[in-house]
Amino acid sequence: MSLSEHLIIPDWPAPPNVKALQTTRKGGVSTGPYASLNLGDHVGDVSLAVARNRSLLSPLLPSDPVWLKQVHGTVVVDAGATSCHPDGDGCVTSHAGAVCVVMTADCLPVLLCNEEGSVVGAAHAGWRGLCDGVIEQTVGAMKAPPAAMMAWLGPAIGPQAFEVGEEVRAAFIAKQPEAAAAFIPSPASKSKWLADIYALARLRLNALGIERIFGGGFCTFTDSERFFSYRRDGVTGRMGTLIWLE
Repeated sequence: MSLSEHLIIPDWPAPPNVKALQTTRKGGVSTGPYASLNLGDHVGDVSLAVARNRSLLSPLLPSDPVWLKQVHGTVVVDAGATSCHPDGDGCVTSHAGAVCVVMTADCLPVLLCNEEGSVVGAAHAGWRGLCDGVIEQTVGAMKAPPAAMMAWLGPAIGPQAFEVGEEVRAAFIAKQPEAAAAFIPSPASKSKWLADIYALARLRLNALGIERIFGGGFCTFTDSERFFSYRRDGVTGRMGTLIWLE
């Protein structure tokens, strides 16, 4: 089975020149807890295996992706103006052929484009980055009217598996009172909550004026066959969510 048969192609009405793909854990050469398509070079996997996994994507892409050093922050880089491995958790481009990518293993990957197909973006939205505004910063860096944008929410930990403390709930509600609806008491612990990271992202996108939101039906934690999950496994690989303009 070829790598392309293991990929998820975002189901959203993006313009024809907007290309995107989502990797799963299948189709690579890594072994052990990183089996098999681990794209993360910072998780303890053999460097040569990671390089080989990344090279397997090359036939599907117009150029090498801009691999970020993700730090759970809100810094956004321009994929068309950098070639190194910059610190950042968002990536945008209006240059054809430049590839944005974010890596995740429970955190939420968010893809964005405008209806004209002139700019695209990708955001790595773990709970901290999401709360602090990585989606807002990514949309702002795209310099296009949010009302003319759409978003696709990739594989992340699902609402029945994402247990968080009161401090996480309080942090979101302090920024956006409506976020309270995205938390329910955890049946496993009186002091914990189950958070719906997809609902939290939709709230942020809606507040910006982005109403066309797709995806969001995955759970990395429970679907061990397809996805890496840091919370489930601790030592594990990373998947990639990529977008570019043709």
